[in-house]
Amino acid sequence: MWWRSRWWPPVVDAVLAVALAAVCILQGLDDETGRWRPFDLPAAVLSALATLPVVFRRRAPVTVLLACYGFWTWQILLGYNPVVSTYGVLLAMYTVAATQPRWITAVFLTGCPLIWIITGLRTGFASPAGVLLTGLAVPAVIAKAGDSARQLAAAHEARARQAVTEERLRIARELHDVVAHHMSVVAVQAGLARYVLRADPVTAEGAMDTVLATSGEALGEMRRVLSLLRADEEPADAPAPGMPGILALADRVRAAGVPVDVEVIGEPRPLPSGLDLCVYRIVQESLTNVLKHAAPATATVTVRYADDEIEVTVRDYGIRAPDNREHGGQGLIGMRERALLYGGTLAAAPRPGGGFEVRLTLPLPAGERGGEGEVRAR
Repeated sequence: MWWRSRWWPPVVDAVLAVALAAVCILQGLDDETGRWRPFDLPAAVLSALATLPVVFRRRAPVTVLLACYGFWTWQILLGYNPVVSTYGVLLAMYTVAATQPRWITAVFLTGCPLIWIITGLRTGFASPAGVLLTGLAVPAVIAKAGDSARQLAAAHEARARQAVTEERLRIARELHDVVAHHMSVVAVQAGLARYVLRADPVTAEGAMDTVLATSGEALGEMRRVLSLLRADEEPADAPAPGMPGILALADRVRAAGVPVDVEVIGEPRPLPSGLDLCVYRIVQESLTNVLKHAAPATATVTVRYADDEIEVTVRDYGIRAPDNREHGGQGLIGMRERALLYGGTLAAAPRPGGGFEVRLTLPLPAGERGGEGEVRAR
């Protein structure tokens, strides 16, 4: 929930700070070595002041570390046990190492070994070797742990950015397919209506009906795609287009002046939504290219269901294949990217004697595989 993601970390830090302060005070009260100044009220206050700033460690890690250093040093200078107030310092050091660049970590984490080593050598509470080893090893371990956490967080953020980029590319590709196809049909039909408006009103009226139907469908698809960009809204109810929409797609292209035959070989079966949309968009883009680049022409869409794959071929029989289709524009690049996304392949090349062919092959998931069946054509 939103309140948990926003307020939970500060609450955890507050509880942790209070708990660490209580441990420091209890440890100080339990010190009966007699080597240090008796742990009294000023010592308890300084222990709390050296620990409680970790409540703000996420907001100002360096400032919190300096505050912990300051009160810890003050307590040591007054002759109290230097060990009892180290917990807040160690947590603040870890936070700096986990959130700041390495050079800042190196600068500000040197305070701990300096304070520890100077205090140990001056008071003699441990052997010089033990003081040096503890003073150097503990900050090094904390720095390494914090650096690993920082790298892990950076990798997670990079993956999140990559996911956002991929989603933007997917939406851009969807918008390209929707706009390119529908606007091509609208442009052709609007031009036809204008040309025959006075000479053949019936044809002009049919063309305008196609314009209205196509533009309405385009608006519906664009609403569905754009709803993905709005986190505060539910996705549009309209399902994504797929294999069942290929016949309607062919009808629109026929209405725009390109005869299209659709042939289905094998036993049709439901496909996963992503695979279904991939096939539809590639057929849509291929027929749009026929409409834009090869008209007047005829086209054939062949869908073949094999045992472990689906193959879709779109052929046009135009006079020639334009160079921009042969060498690949953004449309062909987008189609290849869609095919690769689902582990498939896409080949696009001119046909001998004229025309162009796009062949898509996609592997079927294990649960969607079946045998050969009847041939149906339209």
